[in-house]
Amino acid sequence: MPPASALDPAERIILALDRPDGDAALALVVAIPELRWVKVGLELFSAAGPAVVAELRDRGLRVFLDLKFHDIPATMAGACRSAAGLGAELITVHACAGGEALAAAQAGAIEGAAAAALEPPTLLAVTVLTSWPAERFAAELAIAEPVPTYVNRLAALAAGAGIGGCVCSPLEVAALRQIHPEPFHLVTPGIRPAASSAGDQARVMTPAQAIAAGSSQLVIGRPISAAAEPAAAFAACCQELA
Repeated sequence: MPPASALDPAERIILALDRPDGDAALALVVAIPELRWVKVGLELFSAAGPAVVAELRDRGLRVFLDLKFHDIPATMAGACRSAAGLGAELITVHACAGGEALAAAQAGAIEGAAAAALEPPTLLAVTVLTSWPAERFAAELAIAEPVPTYVNRLAALAAGAGIGGCVCSPLEVAALRQIHPEPFHLVTPGIRPAASSAGDQARVMTPAQAIAAGSSQLVIGRPISAAAEPAAAFAACCQELA
């Protein structure tokens, strides 16, 4: 993947296709002709399966497969091998699976892509979900480290295992970018244009703020997908980045 600085605004926005079935997801894609990247998460993949990834790729879209694999090393390797074979270019794994599992996932992804005659995907290690407020994170998980410190720890673990990037909240991007320069990929959910509701996201920024902080690409869902005119909402986000 080229450095983020070389991407035009439309390449930097990944639309979350959080839809209950494949038909609804494809209808949203059709409504936004300028769309380049889409995210297939657990809801859509559970309903539509690998076929939806193939359909999206056939329509010329690039796929971020966000299934957040977290398991023993052999299982993570097998899952990433299969996911890479589908043609997903970004694939998430949980950083807290540990260094051995992350290295196995990376090796599996390379094998799966090679078997399908595809370029290897970029694995992204999920650090701390953007839905966690700091107080509840500490109380419920009994993790004494502040969220930014814990995110830095997990990112270092991922980089040491050969993972190509991380998923983090935009609030942690600036600190991570100082430690991990490009081409390390920093993908940030929790993106809300200025007039949008935060919804269930606790740690958010606007698109322009996140890019200025050092984000490589932005995951945006409801501010575009729930808009009365999704294409116009997508264009507005691109314009903000331009």
